[in-house]
Amino acid sequence: MSALELRDAVRAYGDLRALDGMSLTVAPGEVHALIGLNGAGKTTAMKAMVGQTRLDAGEVRLFGEPVAAAAPGTLARLGFTIDQPFGYPELTVRDNIVLAARLHGLDRAAAVAAASSWIARLELERWAERKARGLSLGNRQRLGLACVASHEPDLLLLDEPTNALDPAGVLLLRDVIVAAAARGAAVLVSSHHLDEASRIADRITVVHAGRVVGALAPGQVDLERRFFEVVREWDEVHA
Repeated sequence: MSALELRDAVRAYGDLRALDGMSLTVAPGEVHALIGLNGAGKTTAMKAMVGQTRLDAGEVRLFGEPVAAAAPGTLARLGFTIDQPFGYPELTVRDNIVLAARLHGLDRAAAVAAASSWIARLELERWAERKARGLSLGNRQRLGLACVASHEPDLLLLDEPTNALDPAGVLLLRDVIVAAAARGAAVLVSSHHLDEASRIADRITVVHAGRVVGALAPGQVDLERRFFEVVREWDEVHA
């Protein structure tokens, strides 16, 4: 059974179809990368997957359950960051991670232990007692990752997680994603960085105009050129 299934998803905003029949799955233990130009539908699709956006047609299933009717225990198996990294500006880095872990069902002692572990893992020790509002964008991104991963979710959705990360942060993120998949979690990542997606993904899906329009093989030569060929070929057929 797929951890995540998006089936024939449609979402329109007036005359614009942000999603136009998009379908995809993510299996346990898999890193699935979504790549596409700005406005392709990646973020809208992810919002629909976690129930933040209601579909006009189609369906989302989390671990076999429709997202709209998913039980609290099912939703607790999910971790996601979409648009902006999670973090209350008035709380410290440590308190944010503890709170996030508690919200996902960890008891106080386990949440405190998880916060310490993730602070070390993402090299946030210098900022652990600093309020989130004082962090750089890159460190807010690291904090957001710690918050959504602190409870070891079975499904992790990350929307453009490399934004604002320096090379060291990108390597830390890569380690987190690979480790999550290795323990059996399903991971869906949207990205503009094709080279990074190629390094970590088991599958790369190209989305364009609200649809899945092709797939790329991770590690293939000239990945960017092939991506633009897939998009151009679709545009030529549907012009």
